[in-house]
Amino acid sequence: MTTIAVTGATGHLGRLVVEALIARGAEPGSIVAAVRSPEKAGGLAAKGVQVREADYERPETLAGAFAGVDRLLLVSSNAVGTRVAQHTAAIDAAKAAGVGFIGYTSILRADSTPLALAAEHRATEEILAASGLPYAFLRNGWYTENYTDQLPTVKATGGFLGTAGEGRIAAATRADYAEAAAVVLISGEAGVYELGGDQPFTLTELAAEVARQTGDAVAYNDVPPATMVEILTGAGVPQGFAEILADTDVHVRDGALTTDSGDLSRLIGHPTTPLTDAVAVALKS
Repeated sequence: MTTIAVTGATGHLGRLVVEALIARGAEPGSIVAAVRSPEKAGGLAAKGVQVREADYERPETLAGAFAGVDRLLLVSSNAVGTRVAQHTAAIDAAKAAGVGFIGYTSILRADSTPLALAAEHRATEEILAASGLPYAFLRNGWYTENYTDQLPTVKATGGFLGTAGEGRIAAATRADYAEAAAVVLISGEAGVYELGGDQPFTLTELAAEVARQTGDAVAYNDVPPATMVEILTGAGVPQGFAEILADTDVHVRDGALTTDSGDLSRLIGHPTTPLTDAVAVALKS
């Protein structure tokens, strides 16, 4: 029986990957939820999943977490600025433990995109490629939830804020990306996957869809990058991360977050979740 480990398995994406593995036939007992806080993984343990401590900031926990694991999904850390060291520790520990395959959740066109956010992903890809282990780069585009999670604020303020102009975004739901990761982990198929939604949209179109479903006046407010940084920092976002978010939007104008590869729908075997459905689900939650 192939043993599959998922790091960050109590996080938004990792938890969905575990659920997708089970839905696609993986035995719960053959799945390892590698998590920083095992006490928060009771729901996974109740499903029969193995729960092991794996803290990127405590490399000594990684060897035990990866022991006996055949395939590993390295879910990228959310600690922007320190991720390369964390990912390197995980890759080194996986290799030492005899892991035979690593999937890494990267970013769309990590090797060529101008996005500042991609720098740590690009470095991690290079380290993984140099490790000698078979690998898959799961280059995820934007999550639809990056926008739908804002809906309470959007409904209160009447709009989305950004500096993306009319750039198109091939976003997909976390569940779509998680299902793709599960497919690759089960198959062990190495490769580079450029993943994004089938139906790219602009932020103006997103606002119009929210307005249609809610009956509220919702608009997209496009502002200069410097203004966006000022607004974000005023709301408590750290300066560096605010600049990264503004940089991302600027490059959205040039197509940095769109793709016509079709890799995502091909992997999961069905169309990606339409924006209409994603908004409807978010409004009900």
